[in-house]
Amino acid sequence: MAVMDNRAEVRDFLTTRRAKLTPAEAGLPDVGPRRVPGLRRAEAAALAGISVEYYAKLERGALAGVSASVLESLARAFRLDDAERTHLFDLASAADGTSALARPRRRSTSRWSARPGLQWALDAFTAGPAIVRNGRMDLLATNTLGWAMHSSLYASLDAAGGGTHPNFARYTFLDADARRFYPDWATAAATCVSILRTEAGRDPHDKVMHDLVGELSTRSEEFRALWSSHDVRLHGAGTKRFHHTAVGELDLAYESLEMVAEPGLTLTLYAAEPASPTAQALDLLATWAATERLTHDASSRVDRSSTP
Repeated sequence: MAVMDNRAEVRDFLTTRRAKLTPAEAGLPDVGPRRVPGLRRAEAAALAGISVEYYAKLERGALAGVSASVLESLARAFRLDDAERTHLFDLASAADGTSALARPRRRSTSRWSARPGLQWALDAFTAGPAIVRNGRMDLLATNTLGWAMHSSLYASLDAAGGGTHPNFARYTFLDADARRFYPDWATAAATCVSILRTEAGRDPHDKVMHDLVGELSTRSEEFRALWSSHDVRLHGAGTKRFHHTAVGELDLAYESLEMVAEPGLTLTLYAAEPASPTAQALDLLATWAATERLTHDASSRVDRSSTP
């Protein structure tokens, strides 16, 4: 897959948002048979306060030069949430060619490694797992508990022949073990795809992202179905459940923060409710990690020394 077709992205996003909104939800009478779900184009145009002809042009993908007020009108008409509204503006910026100019320069993550200060900060957080990832869902850096919680991702990477960084999307859709790790796999999968879709809107010329989407679309029917929904998500805070092979169920709260010093990267901190079963499980996980990481690092050194 080469460069993402922005016009197709715009068309599909507006079409899917229109299909999701019923006349009743929009406060409109439901008159006559409908060939497709959701609103008619004329109804969408009326809600946005623009002509049908102009709306049809926008839905064909022509967002270049569209004013912020029109974009806001579309967002209100379709009742877009914050993530969807941001995605719409990202698509408009990409159509204008301004997204690359406005976006902070990102360091390549193909050979990325954490700065010493960043790794020290991660290691200083000992209450729970801490990880750094990019918008393509590559797991770039962790503290010890973060490594331990995601040991199955590293094992999956090793089983696939190695690579630079584990990738949450590849693991979720291409490794059967993910359905054990994520007890609510369907929600985890949908979240993963919506984060990828959001990132694709921010940076439509990211070839690595296009290649990843192409690979997953080819190899996973479930990924293809979720990708076609055009759902987006801002991944800020919430709770997640995991199942670890060594310590069992983990119910964790998380907070995700955009890293100012590393544009495009996200720091996620996980924490357990004090004195909860998960807090006790994290204590066990820390003990397990101390032994397992020593074994893993020793094995890695042996593998590297035997490589010609």
